[in-house]
Amino acid sequence: MTDLVLAVVVDIVGSRRLDDRNRAQRAIQDVFLQVEATWQAEQPLRPTVGDEFQVVYADVATALRATTLARLLFPEGVDCRFGLGWGEVTDIDAGQDAIIQDGSAWWRARAAIDEAHRREDKRQPYLRSWFEGEAPQDGDAIVNALLTLRDHTIDQMRNPRQRQLAAGALLGRSQESMAADVGISQSAVSQNLQRSGGAALVSALDLLAGAPTR
Repeated sequence: MTDLVLAVVVDIVGSRRLDDRNRAQRAIQDVFLQVEATWQAEQPLRPTVGDEFQVVYADVATALRATTLARLLFPEGVDCRFGLGWGEVTDIDAGQDAIIQDGSAWWRARAAIDEAHRREDKRQPYLRSWFEGEAPQDGDAIVNALLTLRDHTIDQMRNPRQRQLAAGALLGRSQESMAADVGISQSAVSQNLQRSGGAALVSALDLLAGAPTR
């Protein structure tokens, strides 16, 4: 893998406080399998060391949509921090059980997750994500502004139904079909998405991807 890609380091938030860390790790892997059905990764999620995972996407827009959907689908009590790095990923060695990689994308992803953690601990407790690209003046601030608003919006979705409906909207499901699933009216779904910020979040991600807004 030598083309420029978006590498993501994924870290379980508060893993030491979890009653069952193995269950949380399995839940995260299951969620990313669901995400993969819609937004395929260049290199699917794989566990690395401790409570970390790695995944590689072709571009920033795909990575943001995929990690947003993952956060919305995580079961209650499970959340992750994301370090996103744009650059090169180089295969150093491919053993029977694992691929050893290096490259600027991974260095930046590591620096990004450290920065996300630092900001979370300092003044932004809702923050879970950060991005580092090749040249900060080329758009890092725009991506990080969107990530900041995304993470705050999801943090405020305290009701599981809000996250469920936002995930459905991100997947392009109709409000009518989501209403039938949860036993409410289409207008109630619309109001829920407006109040929770889910509708605005989906529109922002569509704009970043160059897709028609919904």
